[in-house]
Amino acid sequence: MNKQTPGAIAWIDLTVKDAPAIRDFYANVTGWTAAGVPMGDYEDFCMNAEGGQTVSGICHARGENRHMPPVWMIYILVEDLDSAIERCLAGGGKVRVPTRSMGSQGRYCVIEDPAGAMAALYEPLEEVA
Repeated sequence: MNKQTPGAIAWIDLTVKDAPAIRDFYANVTGWTAAGVPMGDYEDFCMNAEGGQTVSGICHARGENRHMPPVWMIYILVEDLDSAIERCLAGGGKVRVPTRSMGSQGRYCVIEDPAGAMAALYEPLEEVA
């Protein structure tokens, strides 16, 4: 995850049933290379641009990710996830994936805006500058 200011897009990933096939598709189309991320009995993938910079993730629709939609999901940095969720709900949005821990990195949830578009809200454990 990138450490940026509140409101910035901190990460983007794609969750699909056949992650290796989609990993290979994007590697072929964009030139990205994959680095495996151990997930127990399988691997998800960080996708890297030329020079090795990690630019996105491709994940299996398994475990906690089984309910994620097969779309490129942006993760928007927020200072206080609980307050952001309250504002989402007050503005007519919905929480589609409840708050989840990202271990030592922070926590996130997936919301749906009033138009039906989805995005993740991400609160890092470290203070946002």
